[in-house]
Amino acid sequence: MAGARLGALWHVVPWVTALVVYYTAGGYLSLGTNVLIMILLTLSLDLVLGHAGIVTLGHAAYFGFGAYAAGNFAVHVHNGSLAGLLFAGALTGVFGLLTGALILHTEGVTLMMLTLAIASLVAEFANHAHFLTGGDDGLQGIRMAPLLGLFRFDLYGHTAYLYSLGVLCAWFVATWRIVRSPFGRSLDGIRQSPRRMRAIGTPVWRRLVAVYGLSAAMAGSAGALSAQTTRYASLSALSILVSGTAVVTLALGGTRRLYGAFLGATVYGVVQSFAAEIDPFRWMLVVGLMLMGVVLFAEKGLMSLVDLGRNALVGAFRRAARR
Repeated sequence: MAGARLGALWHVVPWVTALVVYYTAGGYLSLGTNVLIMILLTLSLDLVLGHAGIVTLGHAAYFGFGAYAAGNFAVHVHNGSLAGLLFAGALTGVFGLLTGALILHTEGVTLMMLTLAIASLVAEFANHAHFLTGGDDGLQGIRMAPLLGLFRFDLYGHTAYLYSLGVLCAWFVATWRIVRSPFGRSLDGIRQSPRRMRAIGTPVWRRLVAVYGLSAAMAGSAGALSAQTTRYASLSALSILVSGTAVVTLALGGTRRLYGAFLGATVYGVVQSFAAEIDPFRWMLVVGLMLMGVVLFAEKGLMSLVDLGRNALVGAFRRAARR
């Protein structure tokens, strides 16, 4: 009983914490919004890398694609946030399906380099397509209508934070259901042994393409949130730094855990922000040392430390119940 109660409580803690941050963060709400967006991007990477075993260094392509799609939709079509989010997510998902169909015939280092090549090609296209992206100046003039016609995107970031939290919650529930469905179980089998899965009749390539497209849609939604909440989209959204940050946050939190994305992105975002305030030129050293410490002492990420603490609490409850 104690374990079941703690398990139920575990699912509530991240969301309650996010709401507490909303009421207590004050001037740091914009940082909180950025963290929520990074959690969504990391979650999309965990779906393909952690659960399906697709090694990618090019997820920035879909993040930036979604940002520019949402920005152009707001500028040229309609400035409704939900409509722009759905458009960007769907369009990026289609782009992910097309690129995934091209590259997922390969594996290993070849696949990794192809994902990096796609990200580079998209970034180069965006750099020259001034009519769509604004080039080096970025896509400007994005004006968002009040969310649901009621809540304005104010300078303090209240609406942006709750909007990002709601989108993250929706995607998290969808991802949770997917990884625990027969489709998700088959992805786990493909990650462990594609040959065995083919031997029992599983359409390996089609399922990998499907999950890759879904992950691209999630990353595109994260990019759309970034463009909508900052009212700006730039080439930095397509940089290798975005892909690298997602990999780092996933490694920090732990793969195949879903909540690892929450923990890794939050710790990275907070440490990066405060380290940059203290020393703008050496903050990467702090992040590097933190990552080295996690790799050396918590091989499976920060979630392994959470597991130790949770197991200790369950044991303490059980011992108390026997007395």
